[in-house]
Amino acid sequence: MSEAYFRVESGALGPEENFLSLDDILMSHEKLPVRTETAMPRLGAFFLERSAGAETENAVPQGLSLLPRLECSGVIWLTAALTSQAPVILPPQPPMWLVLQGSKLELPLWLAKGLFDNKRRILSVELPKIYQEGWRTVFSADPNVVDLHKMGPHFYGFGSQLLHFDSPENADISQSLLQTFIGRFRRIMDSSQNAYNEDTSALVARLDEMERGLFQTGQKGLNDFQCWEKGQASQITASNLVQNYKKRKFTDMED
Repeated sequence: MSEAYFRVESGALGPEENFLSLDDILMSHEKLPVRTETAMPRLGAFFLERSAGAETENAVPQGLSLLPRLECSGVIWLTAALTSQAPVILPPQPPMWLVLQGSKLELPLWLAKGLFDNKRRILSVELPKIYQEGWRTVFSADPNVVDLHKMGPHFYGFGSQLLHFDSPENADISQSLLQTFIGRFRRIMDSSQNAYNEDTSALVARLDEMERGLFQTGQKGLNDFQCWEKGQASQITASNLVQNYKKRKFTDMED
């Protein structure tokens, strides 16, 4: 019986994600803080739905505020007041708010990558706190003290995709990712090799998704070695060619 799902390797550490990978799909939906560099008419509602900053149905992106709705003869008129401008009465239709230049939004990674363009300057990306200089200093001191799964379950993959946005801190970010991985790798593998037939939930609770994959690989190697040492590994059997040759040889001798 074939398996329902065959795991597809993540491509997040490369130039592009692999959208056949469930890990990459989840990672690409993590939110990224951005600032609009140009006004975007008729797209306010679209970004409002995708912005993590909209905590309520009436919340709007920074730079747009709503006045109370006015009812007249059964027609609802929505009056919107833009920052430092006179109120504007919109026609009776679903709101098509204007996204002002300089508005702060939180967009999924896949959407931010699609809109980012150095030539057109549609939006600029602000680094999440976990990748800023303050946290990079913590990682350089002792990366093992940080709960990466709490800070971001796809720390390495998401950080690698941030290099797409041409930030002046890209070199520091990439170096921090590498040194953090090197600093945590030995402890991860040591833990995986010294936890045989034990509950490992506490050991993997602070690991990001890629580190959990490494831990599982180490556990598989440990279990395979223990099975081999106990003689429980798969038995060596003769190939079909050898068996068929012996059968032919016995037939010739009988003749």
